[in-house]
Amino acid sequence: MSQRKRLIGQLYPSYLLLVLIVLVATGWYASRAMRTFHLAQIHRNLLYQALFLEPQALPLIDPLDRKGLDRFCKRIVVGTPIRLTIVLPDGSVAGDSEADPLAMENHGDRPEIRQAIQGDTSSASRFSDTLGQHMVYLAYPLTPDAKTVQGVLRLSISLSAVDHQLHALWLRLGTGGLLIALMAAIVCLVIARRISRPLETMRRGAERFARGELSHRLLVPDTAEPAELAQAMNLMAQKLEQKMADIVQQRNESEAVLASMTEGVIALDPQERILHLNAAAVRLLRGDHTLLGRSIQEVVRNWELHRLIRTTLDQGVHSQGDIALYHKGEQVLNARCTPLFDASGGRMGALLVLSDVTQIRRLETMRSDFAANVSHEIKTPLTAIVGFVETLCEGVVTDPHEAQRFLQIILKHVKRLTTIVDDLMQLARLEQGGEGRQLVLRPGAISQLLQAAAQICRVEAAEKAIVIDIACAATLTAPIDSDLMEQAVVNLLNNAIKYSPPNSRISVSARKADDLIQIVFADQGIGIAQHHLPRLFERFYRVDQNRSRRMGGTGLGLAIVKHIVQAHGGQVSVESVEGQGSTFTLSLPAL
Repeated sequence: MSQRKRLIGQLYPSYLLLVLIVLVATGWYASRAMRTFHLAQIHRNLLYQALFLEPQALPLIDPLDRKGLDRFCKRIVVGTPIRLTIVLPDGSVAGDSEADPLAMENHGDRPEIRQAIQGDTSSASRFSDTLGQHMVYLAYPLTPDAKTVQGVLRLSISLSAVDHQLHALWLRLGTGGLLIALMAAIVCLVIARRISRPLETMRRGAERFARGELSHRLLVPDTAEPAELAQAMNLMAQKLEQKMADIVQQRNESEAVLASMTEGVIALDPQERILHLNAAAVRLLRGDHTLLGRSIQEVVRNWELHRLIRTTLDQGVHSQGDIALYHKGEQVLNARCTPLFDASGGRMGALLVLSDVTQIRRLETMRSDFAANVSHEIKTPLTAIVGFVETLCEGVVTDPHEAQRFLQIILKHVKRLTTIVDDLMQLARLEQGGEGRQLVLRPGAISQLLQAAAQICRVEAAEKAIVIDIACAATLTAPIDSDLMEQAVVNLLNNAIKYSPPNSRISVSARKADDLIQIVFADQGIGIAQHHLPRLFERFYRVDQNRSRRMGGTGLGLAIVKHIVQAHGGQVSVESVEGQGSTFTLSLPAL
């Protein structure tokens, strides 16, 4: 930061500059006025000269006597600084006091000549190329019959004398201005010193106040204004001393309260910088007290948290939500953000309160998922079974055919429950290493695998007139468990058949890309909305609950596919556009 100027260093140049500006402006105005006055005098004298010469020149104009006019011009102004020129209406020069008229150029383009030919007396000031100096011109029309202009009498005189007088005036004004400026500088120095002395004393006292010496008191000077300032500063120091004592007590109490809280408390300014945080907040954010002054976006990179804070700062409303942080595992924090107000009620930022709810949310999720899964996947068929069995037990159904139909429905639901249990047990085994043992992967032909899976699904495909196209090179092989991988392919084909319209086509292709074997399943079905895709391979997750159950799905097929592929060291992905079909891709390590 540049060094600040002292008061006397600011007053000196300011006063001096002000005086110089006034002097220069006055001198410029005076010189302009003097020049204007001299030019007016010259114009008036030239006009008088023209009126005097007019009667002598008229007899030589009408009738025209060129030689007489030239002799007249050279004779009449001898010994004077005036130049006389007589110009005819056609612009030609008939006589001149200093040059040969025949050698002079046509003057018809001169502004004053043109105006005089029209019958008006005209004057002009300009630089003369012939004489190399500034000149003043006056053109007077010669009208022998008082009607028609027969010629123009032009008088001119140099402005050199006027310029010499103005230069002398400027010199005198400059000398006087310097003397006045010097006197003003001396006076300014005296005044500045008288003003700065008590201010310097107050500055030293204010520095002591800034160092915390609030018991110090300033001396009150004799001058009214500095005295009032010193008294005000002494009163300020007294009030500050009292306020500081109260603030220290309140701060100690607030710090004790905040330090005892298990919730993290963070105060933010409007730019989302951390103003204050307690020990619990430091612990939750895995940081230290160097977080003060840093942006919360730099400390915690979580979009949801930033959205909550921004909502509170922009709209001044309370916002709340859970955020997930990852540091040696997932940590779920409940964030509550409220506007932060100053003592006057104005908004000064936001107050963020963080609570660790990791265990609570984990238990809630487990309970919710378990209850939902049991309710949707097991309770529904059990309810149907119990209903039909109770009906049979009560003897309400006497028709053997009707009883047989009831038993078939019961059998269908029992098989559904068995399928769900089998799928869950298979998932558990896959998570433990594949069918309760370590998978033994052997080189297998991908083409044979796809053909076998398609053969299993031919009946379902034929019922909807769906064509399954397989494009795979016979030489393409990969290390696989044939039974498990066949089940994964069958699950994907069954899904594609279920959600594809009749008379459509399912395309299955396989190719080698770098070190991977990619098997792509593309259908022309109903497609999947984008927000469902991230959770599509979760257990019991269904895009459309009612439709999936109506089609007989357990909600575990895609989860089984994912675990089978992962057991092979690969990945499964999906791309889909709602209403335009889906594309599932299995990526397996190549040989």
